[in-house]
Amino acid sequence: MMDIDNEHQVDQFAKGSLNDYLDYLSHLENEFNEKDKKFVAFVSEDGRFERLRNEAQVLFENYPDPQKRPSMFGLLVGVKDIFHVSEHETRAGSQLPQEVFQVEEAESVRLLKEAGALIIGKTVTTEFAYFAPGATRNPHNVYHTPGGSSSGSAAAVSLDLCHISLGTQTIGSITRPASFCGVTGYKPSYDRISRFGVIPLSNSLDHVGVFAKDVSLTLLAASNLVNSWNSTNAKLNKGSLTLGIPEGPYLSKVTDEGRVQFLATCNRLAESGVKVKPINVMNDFDTIVETHNLIVAAEVANVHKEWFKLYQSIYHEKTVDLILRGQAISSDELHVARQSRLLLREKLQKAMCLQQIDAWVSPGAPGVAPKGLASTGDPIMNLPWTHSGLPTLAIPSGNNEENLPFGLQLAGRFEEDEMLYGIAMEIERLLA
Repeated sequence: MMDIDNEHQVDQFAKGSLNDYLDYLSHLENEFNEKDKKFVAFVSEDGRFERLRNEAQVLFENYPDPQKRPSMFGLLVGVKDIFHVSEHETRAGSQLPQEVFQVEEAESVRLLKEAGALIIGKTVTTEFAYFAPGATRNPHNVYHTPGGSSSGSAAAVSLDLCHISLGTQTIGSITRPASFCGVTGYKPSYDRISRFGVIPLSNSLDHVGVFAKDVSLTLLAASNLVNSWNSTNAKLNKGSLTLGIPEGPYLSKVTDEGRVQFLATCNRLAESGVKVKPINVMNDFDTIVETHNLIVAAEVANVHKEWFKLYQSIYHEKTVDLILRGQAISSDELHVARQSRLLLREKLQKAMCLQQIDAWVSPGAPGVAPKGLASTGDPIMNLPWTHSGLPTLAIPSGNNEENLPFGLQLAGRFEEDEMLYGIAMEIERLLA
């Protein structure tokens, strides 16, 4: 029997038989029924595992020779319910009729299927990937939020109900839930993973990304998803790794507990030979936040213009407030705000060059997952990296006394995601 926690499972699937795989699915089905009832990571689906068994049989028939199986053969992928997936409804965590959303399958989903992955199902999202929470609970404590908007995607991986999951980030919807749920979350450079077939929140800011238990598994997904992926760009001179701490108003948003843990993690890295240096940046952080939120509101209002006319009464009040704010923003204001994305990217990358750092390091969230399910937590620590479009990787960095996880956030240079992966693999090794 294959176990979902087995670190060699990618190799097992590639070399295994259909009977072994069906045995694995039977084992997983029992785990799934028990865990998902409690934590609600997935959108409900009748006959889920019967469907998976049928799809597995087709997969093995298509690839009878283990030597010719694709890189993600048999891996199970959860898909945030704003991605269109063939033969699955898309509801976007909303009450709107699913018929209004139907378009072609998301390119990211298609690419993972072509790489041999099977879709285990749709994962719970906040309404339209904004702030109205779904039913998902934090795997480490059911009374704490799992984060959002990719709530179910992060929880599903944390619970070992799938190997990889797809999510999106417009402010902090990959990094924050990854940090709260104790998993790895990858947000690429802006537009390096296709957004085709995904219901947008804000076209200027949306990023499609990936969750997995560790960096290497997100890397496997990234190599199949990212435009023009080049693994040769991931070579790292481990002896001269330098990380920059973005000191200033940005870092002041961290809780006391979060700051203590973050600095302790930085000290661990320094003791392992990594150079860690504080750098004063983003002194206009409050303006960055205001500008980012303006773009979100204006673009959400545009995306929902026609739907909102018909269905305003069944939108969540938080989404209604956002759309109404967005309707009041002029096209000139939006144009100026959009330009700020490139300016911030240039400033951050210039600072990286001047200070000779390889990546930025910061907390993945202000602290651990807050108690309560009415909110998904504060995405403030993720906002500037999303605004600038720089690639990020969140990796687990320990737990507090209540066993709630902390996350460490690494941010690299634009379109140098491969190099960021090389850095993250080394940081993950040093923190193990």
